[in-house]
Amino acid sequence: MLIQFKRGDHIVNKELSLEQREELLGILKDRFEKNMSRHEGLEWSKVQAKLEVNIEKLWSLSEMERTGGEPDVVGLDKDTDESTFYDCSMESPKGRRSVCYDREALESRKEHKPENSAIEMAADMGIELLTEDQYRELQKLGNFDTKTSSWVKTPDNIRKLGGAIFCDRRYDTVFMYHNGAESYYAARGFRGALRV
Repeated sequence: MLIQFKRGDHIVNKELSLEQREELLGILKDRFEKNMSRHEGLEWSKVQAKLEVNIEKLWSLSEMERTGGEPDVVGLDKDTDESTFYDCSMESPKGRRSVCYDREALESRKEHKPENSAIEMAADMGIELLTEDQYRELQKLGNFDTKTSSWVKTPDNIRKLGGAIFCDRRYDTVFMYHNGAESYYAARGFRGALRV
């Protein structure tokens, strides 16, 4: 089944050609093997087998890759047998920066609106923003966002008051901060999670 959505003035098909699938699987396998400390005890062949029968999730991973996220496996849920991918690029993904937090924030801006919001982009890609806890888990695997920052899933009570939260790593410490949800910066994007 072909799934489509609109990106700007273009219709995007949520489907990869055989060649695109093979290329992406090669990239993911190479990254998996080069970063075994992120997923000790897991086997790529089992991850790949699940991806090959779940083409929509593979498409989401291609979007994570296309926007600079460098997705990699960071864990396995033993209860559901699902692998979890996070964006593991050293800095916040380049193709997802200069976005405010969500559609409501985007519409609240009177001028100088960004092109998109983190929540909408993530939904279009079929992924979820990392929570603060997931972001801190990621930071145990390396030093991420030392020059950039990333929006994270904001609790409803903060969002209802107009705020949103983001995280980064400075001085060898992971920080969580707040901003107006309508704000956006060239050095702030968002990181996503995908379960397969």
